[in-house]
Amino acid sequence: MVVNPVRNKTPRTSGHPAFGGVVSSRVKVKICGITNLTDALAAQSLGADALGFVFYPKSSRYILPQAAQKIISQLNKKIKKIGVFVNADPDLVKNTARLCGLDMLQFHGDETPDFCRKFNKYKIIKAFRIKNEDSLKDIEKYPVDYYLFDTFKKDSFGGTGSNFNWDILKGLKTSKPFFLSGGLNPKNIIRAIKAARADWVDVSGGVEAKPGIKDKKLLRDFIDKARSL
Repeated sequence: MVVNPVRNKTPRTSGHPAFGGVVSSRVKVKICGITNLTDALAAQSLGADALGFVFYPKSSRYILPQAAQKIISQLNKKIKKIGVFVNADPDLVKNTARLCGLDMLQFHGDETPDFCRKFNKYKIIKAFRIKNEDSLKDIEKYPVDYYLFDTFKKDSFGGTGSNFNWDILKGLKTSKPFFLSGGLNPKNIIRAIKAARADWVDVSGGVEAKPGIKDKKLLRDFIDKARSL
């Protein structure tokens, strides 16, 4: 069992380039599972800080690199473009990142620390599926820029639609910024932020009309509530 002191997260601060090297008191919002230009532009106009593109063929939100590139080419350069990969070949990751002009790479599978070291040209997010406090025991082994904490479900790499016990993160001792994911939606986002005190929140299914298609009202509600704190 991992038992660590609660880390001080008030205010959130970071000199990391992704935060602009300044003090930030608000959580940032990533809208994941973007599959079309309409949703991408809607999320951007509503104030999302990052968009996620899933390059995992088994996902219901999978997008071809060529399709993602066409969307990304029409976005504001300020919004972060994040590629999500699951146990992918390193060359495929690099080629996709280069084609699409990605800013960050998110590894959401069983990738090792050595695997994560192969991509020093990009900011790296490593996802960990949280079941209990022991799920956090190996995170410091990873030479990455961000952690992402998602809900554990056997044989599933994200997209579970359910949340884990956010109180587990109160024992987290790390200076690295992290993303909170897993079952987030407009109804629970305020409670989630207050409980986990994450630097970023990551939503996909919680703002969708159906898998891969966003609902603009849910997008607006989610972003507005995340920004209200």
